[in-house]
Amino acid sequence: MAGLGYILRRVALMVPTLVVILVVTFVIVRSLPGDPASAMIGDRATDQDAARINAELGLDRSLPVQFIFFVERVFRGDLGTSFSIKLPVSEVIADRLPATLILTAMAAVFALLLAVPLAFLAAIKRNRVEDVAIRSAFQVGLSMPVFYTGLVLLTVLGAGLHWFPVGGYGDDLASHFYHLFLPALAIAVTLAAILMRSLRSAIITVLDAEYLDFARSKGLANRVIILRHVLRNAFISTVTLLGLHIGTVVGSAVITETVFAIPGIGRLMIDSIYARDYPMVQGLTLVLAVLVSVIFLATDLIQAALDPRIAR
Repeated sequence: MAGLGYILRRVALMVPTLVVILVVTFVIVRSLPGDPASAMIGDRATDQDAARINAELGLDRSLPVQFIFFVERVFRGDLGTSFSIKLPVSEVIADRLPATLILTAMAAVFALLLAVPLAFLAAIKRNRVEDVAIRSAFQVGLSMPVFYTGLVLLTVLGAGLHWFPVGGYGDDLASHFYHLFLPALAIAVTLAAILMRSLRSAIITVLDAEYLDFARSKGLANRVIILRHVLRNAFISTVTLLGLHIGTVVGSAVITETVFAIPGIGRLMIDSIYARDYPMVQGLTLVLAVLVSVIFLATDLIQAALDPRIAR
């Protein structure tokens, strides 16, 4: 396991990252075209109404003062009020975030369940029929866009065979998993193809290593060799790759949530951009950036657990 010192160092490194996230979020939202006051009160707004709204939002102040005001509100948990929904942004995001988190987690689990055994089989049977078949099948999955894979699954397994619902999110935890199965599988197909190729190469490298011959000469059981030496060492690069692609998974969730009508933050982001709901876009950008940063931190800690030399 990673030591406390390494964990504290990694957490400390997140501080400048969060500062950059705050600055970038602040700048991007204020660079968007349009007037927040007009978007909030409509096209019939008078100059007096616009001036009043800008004063309430602090937009009549200088940019440095606006940034300080923005940071203070963020640390209080106040992300503003949505222009279109007329509700606090933090409450709307808290209501929509679980759907995206469950979808992302399910997609990552499905991808690992697909990639790990097939990568191991392809590495053991390298350059044989099984290896070629596995790599060819995953290549097809990698070449298809996520939205197309989702539409195929939706048409065949949803509308055709009626095995899964064609949209929605469900009312309880069990129904959430049931409704999110197809969209998670659509995301997992592409992610599994990426992970499988990386893990297969890593397993082949480990299988050819000299220390594996030494482990066999000591009389260790094959199960111990596979779990302790082969998979443990091969997983290091795969965990890194999975962490790097979490942002892609979240981005894929934006499209997938739209295709499957899932009330997550990805679909909320699309609706908010079309509605020019600046506070919602700002809050969602901030939350997604922090979420990805936390996932990167978890990835580093898992790497350190697999290889203690990383934490030195």
